[in-house]
Amino acid sequence: MSTNLSLTELRAQWNQVLDHLESQDRVAWIAYFDARLAEFDGTKLILDFSDARKLAGGHEYSPARIKLQNSLKASVLEVLGIVIEVEELA
Repeated sequence: MSTNLSLTELRAQWNQVLDHLESQDRVAWIAYFDARLAEFDGTKLILDFSDARKLAGGHEYSPARIKLQNSLKASVLEVLGIVIEVEELA
């Protein structure tokens, strides 16, 4: 299912998504709160964690994010009413 939601509109509502995620799964929130929304085509959201990687000592959650991705998707569905796929920039 595609949406007409733009990247700018998604960014405007991202804090609501994160607030919901925190209330449902604090560990997932910790893993995703510092993501930058890089691209969104209506179905696929690409997240950029390059800023978080600058602090590699304590903010590298790539392995955990794979396991926690469903929590993020559920929060997006609950808050925005859309189904998305999530990828990370390499």
